Amino acid sequence: MEVINDLLEYNNLKIIQNPSMFSFSLDSVLLANFVKLNPTINKILDIGCGNAPIPMILSTKTNADIVGVEIQEKVADMAKRSVAYNHLEKQISIYCQDIKEYAKETESDTYDVITCNPPFFKVTKNSHLNEKLYKTIARHEVALNLEDIFKIAKKLLKNNGTVSIVHRPERLVEIINAMKQNNIEPKRMQLVYPRISQEANILLIEGTKNGKPGLTIEPPIYSHEDDGSYTEQIKKYFKG
Repeated sequence: MEVINDLLEYNNLKIIQNPSMFSFSLDSVLLANFVKLNPTINKILDIGCGNAPIPMILSTKTNADIVGVEIQEKVADMAKRSVAYNHLEKQISIYCQDIKEYAKETESDTYDVITCNPPFFKVTKNSHLNEKLYKTIARHEVALNLEDIFKIAKKLLKNNGTVSIVHRPERLVEIINAMKQNNIEPKRMQLVYPRISQEANILLIEGTKNGKPGLTIEPPIYSHEDDGSYTEQIKKYFKG
């Protein structure tokens, strides 16, 4: 069943969700706040936009045109309706398409910034694929993998444009290798820890197309207090 929820505290924005199909997560909020934006940025692409939490959060931070591409028809439809509900059609465009096909049809050097909250898990013989296709596509690399993301970024980013993704720390080496293979230089990284005493469980990383070597490690983020509540550090990301 679909519901209309507040998009946290972002300018009274609302988001259409179906909990049995797709709901946005903390990962999307973290990525939208990790991305560096400035007035010279004119065009942003969100790969695998889901029901459009990242495009809508970014719309509160920039006047740039934002494009979201989502392969799953029902999820893309929720995104389109969320954008319309918030009267953001002039700034945000949603396309229901395989991002690899979209990239083939789009001119090179089109975007200043690319974001992606991709599937985190490789598909192996031991993979527990969800019987619901939309969750399988969202969680496992059946339609999009790391190599795809950075190959697409290499083509679609302008020179010195940036691509930022959220992922799992255990795949950091793979991510950096995939970036380097596509002339994308890792420039910023931040780790998110569920609690001070625990290992990091979320990785945020940005690369620059044809960038100069030099990686900045930003201060860590701790998401939860010992009682399970969000930290003040996280709560500030919930506000526009």
